Amino acid sequence: MKIRNFLSIAAIGMLLFTACNKEETPNLVSNEDENLVSLDPQSGEVIEGQYVVVLNENSAKIATEGNYEEQVEQMKSFAKSLFREKSAGDVEIDKAYVKALKGFSVKMTEEVAVEIENDSRVKYILPDRLYVMAKPVKPTPDPDPTGQEVPYGIARVGYGSGVGKTAWIIDTGIDLDHPDLNVDQTRGRNFISTSKTPDDDNGHGSHCAGTVAAIDNSIGVVGVAAGATVVPIKVLDRRGSGAYSVIIAGIDYVANVAAAGDAANMSLGGGAYQAIDDAVYAASQKGINFSLAAGNESDDANNHSPARVNGPHIWTISAMDINDNWAYFSNYGNPPVDYCEPGYNVYSTYKGGGYTTMSGTSMAAPHMCGILLMTNGNPRTDGYVKGDPDGNADPIGTI
Repeated sequence: MKIRNFLSIAAIGMLLFTACNKEETPNLVSNEDENLVSLDPQSGEVIEGQYVVVLNENSAKIATEGNYEEQVEQMKSFAKSLFREKSAGDVEIDKAYVKALKGFSVKMTEEVAVEIENDSRVKYILPDRLYVMAKPVKPTPDPDPTGQEVPYGIARVGYGSGVGKTAWIIDTGIDLDHPDLNVDQTRGRNFISTSKTPDDDNGHGSHCAGTVAAIDNSIGVVGVAAGATVVPIKVLDRRGSGAYSVIIAGIDYVANVAAAGDAANMSLGGGAYQAIDDAVYAASQKGINFSLAAGNESDDANNHSPARVNGPHIWTISAMDINDNWAYFSNYGNPPVDYCEPGYNVYSTYKGGGYTTMSGTSMAAPHMCGILLMTNGNPRTDGYVKGDPDGNADPIGTI
């Protein structure tokens, strides 16, 4: 689809991309509760003059040897040469992708975008978009819990020692100093221009990390793959906002660094966006097991990225409550939904060394991420969710 047509369609129906959490959700009966988190009106807006350019696989000559950072710089150099060929002058190349995708994000005019898209080396171009997590009802962290609690979701799906296993949390970062998390700061990365480290100043990513892998000790909570290493991939800022191009950069980095058998959690999602889908699928082909939140729009997950992606190393997760009842906010549809996991009133780790309760498919997906670590990508089934709106009850995954 040509750029001009894509933009005109976008003006009619704006894509929405949101973190898949409903925080402090009081009940599962009504979908009109005023305490539910709504979409920020800015989420999904086109970032004016900014695009994601995806190249055909062998279009750019990038050295197969050398470190990731060097390859990224080579891609940026190629991008600049492409624009010079078109007499487009100097352009600002932001992110570059060399593993999950071949491509880059760039600031340019629509006229230049149309010209670049007609180049045989270019597969497609998409307008970059803004992702803004709606401002949540403020959680009340408990930085000094007494003893250790096994949250109901962990008890439901099971848990064990995850020491020696690795989960990549593509989110708002992780609390680097949390006493209940085994955080790998060395391999962690920050992709946000307003941050210097992958430390979590929002809380969402830390919450997900705890469900995956909180340490089995005498404090706080325990995760499904207790004590597993969690690696923060910060693609969202303290407000929970970021560009699609930045999220793709995080996926691309994981595709380069993660090992086959590792698990990656993506508790974010929104309207269909091909570059996100392509990046997740390509990364999963390296043997990295992805757990994706189905989304909270009470809609068919086939309408949302990356939830709609299917593959042998990809699991899309819907949400249920403590009694295995369907969470009304959860997206549905099988395919792409593979399993249903606890996602209502989930207690886990939080920023600042604390703990809090959140609800959403954002909270369900990390259960599966931990399960994937514990089962080497072969989840077991223990029952089916009750009240699945598509009439095809999702299985409940366990270790």
